[in-house]
Amino acid sequence: MNDVNEVIRQLRERKSVRVFEDKVMPDAVKNEVIAAAFEAPTAGNMMFYTIIDVTDQKVKDQLSVLCDHQPFIAKAPLVLVFLADYQRWYETYRAAGLIVRKPAVGDLMLACADAFIAAQNSVVAAQSLGLGSCYIGDVLENCEQVRALLSLPEFVMPAAVVVYGYPTKQQLDRKKPARFGKSHIVHENGYRKMEADELLGMHSERGDKESIEALCKRKYMSDFSAEMTRSVAEYLRNFSDR
Repeated sequence: MNDVNEVIRQLRERKSVRVFEDKVMPDAVKNEVIAAAFEAPTAGNMMFYTIIDVTDQKVKDQLSVLCDHQPFIAKAPLVLVFLADYQRWYETYRAAGLIVRKPAVGDLMLACADAFIAAQNSVVAAQSLGLGSCYIGDVLENCEQVRALLSLPEFVMPAAVVVYGYPTKQQLDRKKPARFGKSHIVHENGYRKMEADELLGMHSERGDKESIEALCKRKYMSDFSAEMTRSVAEYLRNFSDR
């Protein structure tokens, strides 16, 4: 299907951008990006998320170090932190005079889903406005320090950082990485475990230049991955008895 609408075209063209022009983002554009997040689907229309607009350069600088030492975070014109937030509703229930349990892991996972959906809405809106964007999942690394930096209360967890700006020409011209084929990702009526030849073949089909071994070392077996696991597990331990 070649004759696609504008939304589909932009979804296909969108890729992560890590180098931005030295160009100020107008407040009107920034406000549209944030407003788009509010239009996202949300569990029970409860909006279990909070967005931190990071305008303090010192905070940007610290985030760039805490999120696996990525300097482009500090240079981005717009940095938004999407938080999974059950604190607001917990305090709302108590403000209404209700006796309620404390939030548990399931509540936090629901809030994470809300935060991610809102973030993706903002990313789609940014693309439509000529902006580039990039997700920073490494905000889960050094979770305690990030939570302290952003003054997060007990039932709030950083879900994702997204940075936005006007992409350089090089970034615009850069080819979007290929995705895996539909047959590998879409399973019908239940999960289909794949045999080794299909699992390995997925990567050769899309022409991956990096070997699976190198990717494993760089991502799955990396120090930052181990740190993310440790810091998140430490935070979730507070919920284990609820």
